[in-house]
Amino acid sequence: MASKAQGRQGTGHAGDVDEAREHKPQSDEAHSAFTAPHGLPRASHSIDGEHPTSEFAIPSGLPAEVVDAPSEAEGSAFVLPGSTTSSTPIPESPASGAPNGSIASGRGTTRGPAFTPPHGIPVIRLTKETPWQDRMRTMLRMPVGERPVPERVEKHAESALAVPRVLDITLRIGEILLAGGEGAEDVEAAMFGVAHAYGLERCEPTVTFTLLSISYQPSLVDDPVTASRTVRRRAVDYTRLSAVFALVDDITSQDDFTLEEAYRRLAEIRRNRHPYPGWALTVASGALAGAASLLVGGSWLVFVAAAVGAMLGDRLAWLASGRGLPEFYQFVAAAMPPAAMGVGLSLAHANVQGSAVITGGLFALIPGRALVAGVQDGLTGYYITASARLLEVMYLIVGIVIGVLTVLFVGLRLGANFNPEAALRGDERPVVQLFSAMLLALAFCVLLQQERSTVLFATLNGGVAWLVYGSMHDVAGIPAVASTTAAAGLVGLFGQLLSRYRYASALPYVTAAIGPLLPGSATYFGLLALAQKNLDAGISSLTRAASLALAIAIGVNLGNEIARLFLRAPGAETGGPLRRAAKRTRGF
Repeated sequence: MASKAQGRQGTGHAGDVDEAREHKPQSDEAHSAFTAPHGLPRASHSIDGEHPTSEFAIPSGLPAEVVDAPSEAEGSAFVLPGSTTSSTPIPESPASGAPNGSIASGRGTTRGPAFTPPHGIPVIRLTKETPWQDRMRTMLRMPVGERPVPERVEKHAESALAVPRVLDITLRIGEILLAGGEGAEDVEAAMFGVAHAYGLERCEPTVTFTLLSISYQPSLVDDPVTASRTVRRRAVDYTRLSAVFALVDDITSQDDFTLEEAYRRLAEIRRNRHPYPGWALTVASGALAGAASLLVGGSWLVFVAAAVGAMLGDRLAWLASGRGLPEFYQFVAAAMPPAAMGVGLSLAHANVQGSAVITGGLFALIPGRALVAGVQDGLTGYYITASARLLEVMYLIVGIVIGVLTVLFVGLRLGANFNPEAALRGDERPVVQLFSAMLLALAFCVLLQQERSTVLFATLNGGVAWLVYGSMHDVAGIPAVASTTAAAGLVGLFGQLLSRYRYASALPYVTAAIGPLLPGSATYFGLLALAQKNLDAGISSLTRAASLALAIAIGVNLGNEIARLFLRAPGAETGGPLRRAAKRTRGF
């Protein structure tokens, strides 16, 4: 068939060709349903002076390609002739290095029309200079078919034989991050980054409040491999959290980082002791309560009383923990000594503000870390984890309420007299309050077991937060909720900047810095009003405390998102893909 078709096209049948041309219809008699689109001029070119008989004309501006008939030596009619050339060079694709629209044939690569949109296909550029959190968040929000394949061929041979081990190390890393208080999105990003670095392309991590799972499907016809792990204990140790972040950064950025090295580093992280001993945590708890009492208008004698009450509460909570009591009862026990200290000073008619003592003790117990993490998970679309975190916060606050209310009820029965206005005198002491805010953030750093290299930055960040809040609320007269949101937003922004600079977690720079903004005084006034059977004032004050707490959480998250929205790491491609928002209800 091929040889006959080629024979008809040879020089020996020129007469047949001329006869066929005589019976060929003119251009006005030709009919085709495939007309040119509106706005595209019909290009008219002639072959031997004749008009074309088809509307598939070459657009104006594109040169026509001249194709000669193949010789009989080719042996096939489905081969592009060797004389085919392109007068216009076709640009190369930035993704593969091959020309756009290149067609592979038996005789090599021939350039043809590129079937791409006019604006081109966006190329995914996820450079290693970008922090791994940003790269993995971007890939998590992509459909599976659009994710770039792993680049490390060195690790593929190792991971192909050890898929269960890759999934195991991924789950262990995610467990430490989730137990340390990291947000669900960052935990998923870390798990995906580790699995992707070891060559597992089609993997999907899932994070809830207590359960981690990851599923890997080798291909569309193979059975998926799924592994899971349960988080049963939560230990606040930001030093360990920072070490895990550094481990994930090494895994995702180094081509020769083996599984054995990853297991060895993870074992060292687990074996490392906390940077501060138990007695240092107790002293830090007392310093935090004392600084908070100065912050709300207390004297130096109040500082000592609040510190002693908080240290007694901390030791009592340690005793309850050693006996295996749940965390709810530990908070009940920890809230009672500071309240008892304030009631005792009031009954002794000492010239000491008992309300400030109790308020300082509440600052050390309010679970601000869990509250911020819960609100952040809700804003990023992880509603199940956010609901569980907020439910945990509610239980802990109820424990604090029970402990304080019990002591206040007994104190009022015994004749204790509390004057809320005396606890918050209108004295302007900006220097003392700024010092107290920074001391409070420093003590918070110790309680969170932070690295010593991060303590100074977190302390300064806490001072900035209180300075912004005081300037807006006390000087400018802006409402407390708006001032708290703005101050917390700066805390989140600076924390995100520092974390991007150090390729680490933002929690060590943020959690301790929001300590001066916690609503300790509003919580105390609400509890005191409830103990005095003033329900309206109590509910109003507790509602204000909840509003301030949510303002802190939303402000921190807003600062983080602003940093991610406008800033890029050095060396990152400006044309790379953006981090998509989670689509839950509306398909924007």
